[in-house]
Amino acid sequence: MQRAKAMKRKIAFLLPDMSGGGAERVALTLIREFIGRGHDVDLLLAEAKGELLPLVPDGVRVLNLKARRLRSALWPLVRYLREQRPDTLQVSMWPLTIIGIIARMISRSRTRLVVSDHAVLSDHYPRARHGIISVTVRLFYPRADARVIVSNGAARDLAGLANLPANCFTVIRNPIDFPAEIARRPEIEALWESSGKRILTLGQLKEEKSQDLLIRAFAQLPKELDARLMIVGSGPRRSMLEELAKELDAADRIVFAGYANDPWPYYASADLFVLPSREESFGNVLVEALYAGLPVVSTRSLGAAEVLDDGRYGRLTPVGDVEALAGAMRAAVWQGRATSFSGYARSLVADSVKRYEDIMLGDRP
Repeated sequence: MQRAKAMKRKIAFLLPDMSGGGAERVALTLIREFIGRGHDVDLLLAEAKGELLPLVPDGVRVLNLKARRLRSALWPLVRYLREQRPDTLQVSMWPLTIIGIIARMISRSRTRLVVSDHAVLSDHYPRARHGIISVTVRLFYPRADARVIVSNGAARDLAGLANLPANCFTVIRNPIDFPAEIARRPEIEALWESSGKRILTLGQLKEEKSQDLLIRAFAQLPKELDARLMIVGSGPRRSMLEELAKELDAADRIVFAGYANDPWPYYASADLFVLPSREESFGNVLVEALYAGLPVVSTRSLGAAEVLDDGRYGRLTPVGDVEALAGAMRAAVWQGRATSFSGYARSLVADSVKRYEDIMLGDRP
């Protein structure tokens, strides 16, 4: 890394927006690292919006491509590459990755291009779109300088879907900023409104995160637990989830806490973390919950099974199985914080930032 530290580079990131997802958090972490090392950083957004936008560090130039449809970002990106000539461009999330590759081809730019995916694409998109994913990835991804994906399972999935060799992809788990101390906050403690068992989940309120499954499972827990469920996150399904909680006579025991830039005090306040997703390519929140010392229950998505070492570090239940999830929650809620897996959590992502730096700065093939 001595060469990377000594030579100032111009580095650009391209994302759809700065909503609070894994790809956006990865970009923020890398941006902070590159700014701290003295590099110039541009952040290109198809639309300049999202919960994480205020967290972009000072000194980063944010460029709004004003592309309500992703394909409309093509020509602004071509102009950017021709005029600004960054040393490296990282593009996150199919199909924006394809647009980035085509833009570099049209511009004839010599910019190093790294594409990254943060989802299990065959699960994330309906089967009707698998054909176009397969064709575009197979035709265009080999034209990028590097292809990053966040877990071994997601890499196998995309390699199989696109009929590409698995070694075409570099697996780098999402970097996570671990705090030195995890402290409770009185205002979050007050949200629970109970001294009973506290069950936490974090994630965007969208279909693939399956908070409706969790609400149905939570409603099956015995009343004598005096349990509360806190759902931290924002998204288009909030109204539907609130209505479901009312239908199941559980609304008075469920807290919709909204989006949180700092999740750590929420982990500190809880007794159990549950991830009900139907698909996860990695699962940052699982790593965070393990670091915080929480027992974990998760559905068996590819990423969750990988993070939890096939059940060694948390309970796994079949995707979509309400009864199994409820049973695992009943068993785990009494487990307490007797075992801390913070060392394991750190080991999962220990070299992630360095590997991203190496691959983006061209120090690793």
